[in-house]
This record gives sequence, structure tokens and C-alpha cells, in this order.
Amino acid sequence: MLGGFVSPPSVYTEALLSTQSLSPLAVSVELTEALSVGLERPLLLLALPLAALALWALVFREADGTASERSRRWFLAARVAVVALVVLSAAGPYTVQSELTAGDPSVTLLVDESDSTAVTPNVADRITESIEAEGVSVRRVPVGTDDSSPVGDAVGANVQEDGNLVLLSDGRVTSGQSLPEAATLARSVNATVSVVSPEPRTTERYVTVAGPEKVSLGVENAFAARVDGVGPNTSTTLAVRVDGERVLERSFEDAPRTAEFNHTFESTGSHTITAEIDATDRFGENDVFRKTVRVVERPKILYVSPGEYPFRDYLGDLYDVDTAEEVPEDLSPYYAVVVQDAPADSVGNVDRLQRFVIDGGGLFVVGGPNSFESGGYEGSNLASMLPVTTGEGQARATNIVLAVDVSGSAQEGMAIQKSAALSVLDQLGDENEVGIVGFNFQAYRVADVEPLSENRGQLEDKIRRLRAGGATDIAAGVRGGGELLGDRPGAIIVVSDGHDSPDEAAGVASRLSERGVRVVTVGAGERVNERTLRTIAGAGSGSYFRATETTRLGILFGGSGAAGASELIVLDRRAFVTRGVTLTSSPGAFNDVSVRQGADFLVAGGNGQPALATWRYGLGRVATLTAHGEDGTLDGLLREPDSLLVTRTTNYAVGDPERKATGITGIPDTRVGESTTATYRGTERPEAEGASFRRVGEETFQATVTPEETGYHDVLGATYAANYPREYAAFGPDPALDALVDDTGGREFTAAQGAEIARFASQRARGVEPVKTDWTWLFLLTGLLAFTAEVSYRRLQVRRRTTTSDGGLP
Repeated sequence: MLGGFVSPPSVYTEALLSTQSLSPLAVSVELTEALSVGLERPLLLLALPLAALALWALVFREADGTASERSRRWFLAARVAVVALVVLSAAGPYTVQSELTAGDPSVTLLVDESDSTAVTPNVADRITESIEAEGVSVRRVPVGTDDSSPVGDAVGANVQEDGNLVLLSDGRVTSGQSLPEAATLARSVNATVSVVSPEPRTTERYVTVAGPEKVSLGVENAFAARVDGVGPNTSTTLAVRVDGERVLERSFEDAPRTAEFNHTFESTGSHTITAEIDATDRFGENDVFRKTVRVVERPKILYVSPGEYPFRDYLGDLYDVDTAEEVPEDLSPYYAVVVQDAPADSVGNVDRLQRFVIDGGGLFVVGGPNSFESGGYEGSNLASMLPVTTGEGQARATNIVLAVDVSGSAQEGMAIQKSAALSVLDQLGDENEVGIVGFNFQAYRVADVEPLSENRGQLEDKIRRLRAGGATDIAAGVRGGGELLGDRPGAIIVVSDGHDSPDEAAGVASRLSERGVRVVTVGAGERVNERTLRTIAGAGSGSYFRATETTRLGILFGGSGAAGASELIVLDRRAFVTRGVTLTSSPGAFNDVSVRQGADFLVAGGNGQPALATWRYGLGRVATLTAHGEDGTLDGLLREPDSLLVTRTTNYAVGDPERKATGITGIPDTRVGESTTATYRGTERPEAEGASFRRVGEETFQATVTPEETGYHDVLGATYAANYPREYAAFGPDPALDALVDDTGGREFTAAQGAEIARFASQRARGVEPVKTDWTWLFLLTGLLAFTAEVSYRRLQVRRRTTTSDGGLP
């Protein structure tokens, strides 16, 4: 291995090991994957040339008989062969051959007995009897009870080396380690986890409420009550109350159903939203969901612009807005400053604005025909705070490593992954320098980082020739990409199905991001574990893309993007600003800017023009919106659904609308049995019944509380909701079961496939054992027979008088 890499293997072979210990000097040669030959004492072979030399001397140099030259040569060959056989036998010849063994098949059946499985048929006895009828023993282990489902812990506690686990469960983990963590442990000991997860047959309905946790006084906000469930249809009535007053009532038969409603709160403080359903189903615990909303005074923001734009009136409907033509000396009353289409020299006190942002204030700069490249931003103090640089957005060269998953888990979807890798390569601009690593359980150097403009065809060919095999270790691929980059900053684009635990890879990605290497992930394969890939990308300051979204990479790395398109494209949907945002407008103009290294590039135009970027500046937050109408207005961005992007961006700049307040308490909602943290801002440590506050910062105190009953509870006047246990918040097979099966090499079975489970266990139990055979006796016997035959032949020749006994041969 050189520099952390190995050369790409053409064939994957498994070494055959002897069941007995070998001499430290023993040597062996692998003839096939199933057969190797060797010598225990190879140094004894050195005696062979010495013995041959001695025989030659006896036969030719000391010869004094009547034997002919031809007879002497035949005699020498025969005796050398005998001596060679004797020397070989002394050297300890052996073979190691793999043999198939039946093994002792058994199955560990983990039976989930938590409440969420009560909506499915009880098939544990049936499966057990079917497996045992095939002669395979079953060890049955109960998992969970009532509202507790530690399924991941149960898998981890029962995995054995080369073992077979069958999980009879819906996979809904409510405590302990996750299923991906359990899969990592099972894979480390070569254990498989198969799954039986019957579909629900009993009707069950449950309700939840979604919406903002903190809103401004007098501003209308959207909420949604959702009824989910499994099993046959049933008549269900949903009622929603805000602060005890009914605001919505709906009836329906099927699920899921979502009922959206808007509400405007007219007083500050804690408010409650309670949704309740009336349905004939299995459980009543999840028929009521509670949510609290904290209402605060509208945050005060400053709007600065030399012109008059509709955006000012839009902000006025949501915030407490002051208008000014330039930044004043005193910014202490404000949470954020919004600057729209203003030249740099007209903004006013930029030094004061800079201190305001560094100390935690927000800045939102909106472009237009009089700003950025047309407003003298280049080289100004204002520009130094922004996540973009001014001037035409020229493509920047980037060092990129394409890390392609070639593991066994990717084998079925290898064609998809190659296609995705080629698509990624196609989106990268020629100005980049690109290299390739393949990875399974280790990284393989496929191509060094070199100019793409000169090597695009060669890289495409190398991607097409990749072959799959081996276990999956995404961390090895990320680490290998970092090693290929060396000390250079750049990006690693990981193309994988994500079938691995994200923890180690996320740690590697985080360390790489600290030295200027961004990790981007692309999900490709038959079944993609997006959660893993999103986690790794998030840790590496990158983004996750589906295989169908690779055109966005062209925007990030200097490609063509969607040529000719004018619509806006969301590049990162994980960010607060863009999560759940839908964009339909087509701005007519863009300011010429480039996104800075380290900034978050969130939205782009169809041709790759930066539209929205954010970053942290000191303790504050800064955003730039550089897409606008031909007349300098925000045009369609102020109409739904696009207006949500503008509102979210402003809220991002504002930050916590209560950060300037003291003597207040905040506490998020939770579930019964799950802790939540109350945070108090004030000068003195508060006293509260059932909560012990501790200092965690300057004028900040926290206390942890764990409710034991559902309902609304108070801490220092702040209300929080305690909802039904997580066990009753989801029913039916969890999608994580698919990844568990894929990652461990298991299979998905139905309740009627007990015999197939037994056969699978039997196949797994069959193993290849290396069997060593000592062949010393064979070489000795052959040598003795050869010697006897040679002597007998010569004696026979003397008897027949075809030769004489005084030939002079020893």
C-alpha cells in the first residue's frame, strides 16, 4: 500500500489458511482459489544440488568399469530422481485445500413485543415451527414491551460471529442504538440480519400538528394537523382548538389526511394548539396531540434604500420596520438591517454596521441595478461582510476527487452508480482538476488529480471499467479522497448507495472540512440510504444530491448548469432558509457576483448565476439576494409560494427575536418519558418547582425536565407540551429495515416463508474449511519404489547378460 491506497485488483481472492501452525520458514504457493501447495522446511532443498553433484562425481569422475556413457547418464538421472524425492519428503510437502462443510445451522429469532406491533398479526409461533420443521434450531428472544422498542439494542446484543438473526418487527426504534448502528456491529462479525415485517391489518389512527414554534404578534402563520394511520378505513373526525377555542373540524374515512389552517395570535406569551381525533381504532393514547407556540413582539428591523420598493411594504406586514436612506449611528434597537439596491457610498455608517453584525446583528443585502457591480461594492467595507464577491462570476478552478462506491452492496446498482458518476463528471467544468478513487472496504487510486480539460475521456473510460466487490466503508472512500487531494483545498464528491454507518465517515468529512475540503454526496443505486449520505455531507460542509439532481453540481463546480433555463434552482434543501421552499418565479436579472469560499450557496439561476448566499460574520448572520426584476424590484419573489424564501431569509438574518430580552424562559415540546431543556435568560439563577437550573453562560441558565404525564406543563411561566410516547407515533414497517437487510447481507421474508428462512440459515452455515494434507509419505514411497525399480532393472539386465556386473556403476 502506498500513501493509503492499493492498486485496483483485477480478481478478489481469499487466502486459505492452514488449521495447523506452520514453521516460520514455510513457503506456499496458491495454485487456485481453493488449492495451495507448500513446504514446511524449504531450506532442505539446498541439499539437492549438493547430492546431485556428488552423484555426478561418483558416476563420471570415479568411473572405472565397462559401462557406456549412455548407461551412466541414465543411471545418474535415476539416482538424482530418487535423491530429489527423498529431499522433497524431508522438506515437508503439504497441500491446503478448501472443503465444503455442512456446519450447524441455527436461527436467533428476535420477536418485537412492543405496542406498535399489535396492529400486525402474531406470527412468531408459526415462523418458529416452520423453521424447526426443517431441522434448524431456533433461539427465540423477546424484544421490547409496551411503549418501549429498543430494537437496535436487541440486534446488537444478539449478534454472533457468522450468525443468522431474524428480526420479527416493524423496526420502529424508540430507544437505544439505531438500526444503522446495529447493522455496523453485525457486519463487523459477518452476521446477517433478515427481517419479517408483516403488514398491519388492524386499524390505527394518530394525529400530529406541525407549524412554527415561535411567531410574531399579529402576523398570520400557517399550521397543519395531520392524521396518519394504517389498516382498513374508518370514520375519523378531527377537531383543532387554539387556546381552547375550536378553529377547525373535519371528517374523513382514509389516511393520511392533512388539514391546513392559518391563525393570528393577538397576545404575547405561550399559546396552545390541541388536535384531537375520534376514531374506532386500536389505541387511544395517540388520539390527542398538543403543541405550544410562543408569541413575541415583532422584531424591529431597519430598512435602508435610496429608492422605494414593494419589499418595504412586504416587510412591514411581518416586522416592526423603520426606514432610512442610510445606516444611522445607533443600531441597538434593531435585530437586523435590510439594504436594498443601494450603492456602497450611500449606505451610510458602514463601520457601525460592521460592528453591529460582528456583535450578533443580522444583515440582508438585496441586489438591483444600482448595487454590487454597479454600486461600487468592490473593495468597500460593505463588500467585506458579504458572502459574495463583486464582479462577473467567473468559473473558479477547483481540485475535485470523485469517490465511487465499488463495494458489494453497490453491485446490483453498479450500472446506476457508473451512470451517476459519469453524469457528475459531465457537469464539472474544464477548468477543474479532477481525480478518481474507487472504494469498498479500502480506497483504490484510479486516477490522480489532473486538469479535466486534458483527461476527460480517460476518466470516463476508467469509470466505465470499474467493477464491484467487497464490503462497504464510506469513511475509507472519503479518507482516500482526502489523501489524493493531499494538502490542496478542494472537494470530494462521493457517489454511493449509502449502505454504511455514517458516524466514522462523518468524522472524517468534518476533519477535512476544517482544512478547506468540502464533501458532497450523490445518492445512486437500487436503494439509497439518504439519511447516511445527508449526514456525511452535512458534516463535510457540503450538500446531498440525488442521482437525478447532478445538474446542480455543474452550478457548484463551474459546469454549464441547465443551459437556457431562467428559473431558480434550490441547491441545498437542508438549510433553514430553503427547507420546504418551492420556487416558481423567473427573475429577469442577476447581479454579477461569485460565492465566497466557506459561504452557503443556497439558490442559483438556471445558468448557474448566484441568487442567494448566506454565511456567518462574527456572531451575526449575513445574506445576499442577487436575483431581481428588470426594474430592480423582487417581482415574483414577493408572491406565494416564492415569498417564503424571502421571509425565511429575513428571519435568518433576524435570528432569535428574543435574544435582547431578559427574564424570559423558553422550553420546547417533548414526549412523555423524554427530557427537554428549559432555558432562562436573566442575571440571577431562578428557582422553579421540579426543575434545577444551572449556569451555562453569561446570564443564561438551563434545567432539564422529563414529564411523566401527557398534557401542558409550566416552567417559570413558560408552557410546554408533553405528548404521547414515540411508540404510538408510527406504525407499519420502517424503511430503515431495508437498509438493515442490505447492509448485513440478509433477506426479507414473509411470515409464510419459515422453510426459506431455514434454507437460508443452512446455506449460511455451510462453510469452506482449509484442510492441510502432509504428503511426506508419498514422496518417500515414490522414492523407494523408484530406487527398487532401478536396481531391479539392472539386476534383470545382468541375468539376461545384456550387461555385465563389472560396469563400474555404484
